[in-house]
Amino acid sequence: MIDFSLCVGFVYEVLKLFFLPPVQIPDEFDGDPPIIQHVKRSYKYMKFYRQMIIDPTSLKLLPDPLKEPYYQPPYTLVLEITDVLLHPQWSLSSGWRFKKRAGIDYLFQQLAPYYEIVIFTSETGMTAFPLIDNIDPQGFVMYRLFRDATRYVDGHHVKDVSCLNRDGSKVIVVDCKREAFSLQPFNGLALKKWDGNSEDRTLYDLANFLKTIALTGVEDVRSVLENYSTEDDPIEAFKRRQAQLAQEEKQRVAELSQQRTQTFSLNSIVSRFWRSKQE
Repeated sequence: MIDFSLCVGFVYEVLKLFFLPPVQIPDEFDGDPPIIQHVKRSYKYMKFYRQMIIDPTSLKLLPDPLKEPYYQPPYTLVLEITDVLLHPQWSLSSGWRFKKRAGIDYLFQQLAPYYEIVIFTSETGMTAFPLIDNIDPQGFVMYRLFRDATRYVDGHHVKDVSCLNRDGSKVIVVDCKREAFSLQPFNGLALKKWDGNSEDRTLYDLANFLKTIALTGVEDVRSVLENYSTEDDPIEAFKRRQAQLAQEEKQRVAELSQQRTQTFSLNSIVSRFWRSKQE
């Protein structure tokens, strides 16, 4: 059964739309000639929408840190998806698909106790949301941020650390593009772009690098990341430096052992000489 009152209301709204004069909303351009008003209002709207694209959706992208009795990890890890965790591939038969990088599960499991894991990608939410669900079934990722949360600077989607509502000295951004953290260059780690190679083990090494930072209790991660800011492959540089430190430590232990052996031998000679003299 048709509701007669709804029909009357619909007819009234249609008549009002076509026959009643539009409601005038006063603004700062009312005193200008009509054509100038139209131009200025159009420019204002275009500027407004352009600013919406340039600026992140909020200047406080993450909620306040958790307080007791909840556990708030001491560091925050911001990860890109594309070419860091996943590699987009296209084929005529299946269209666009994303290949999962080896070591994602290991990375999440190793770092979850020390890092608040945030996925912050330049992809749209429609694309990235199901991808995150797929690679993180156990829910290690605490927050998800998408393209609308980036700041558009010089043609690049930039992740502004100052908008994360976290202490900048404890935030690490991992991306394959340096432009992604250009506003805070010493908060970022630029990995080599992953090309889909199944033999790649970068995420395992990345987990060890970030775990080392956490276990040593670094007060300001920027002091560490600055040392890798000019490296083409910071993870390889980290492995190289670790190997060098291990070699230096091995050499130091060998020298110390040799000194102890020499001291022991000298003491033995002195002791024997003393006993022979006493006899």
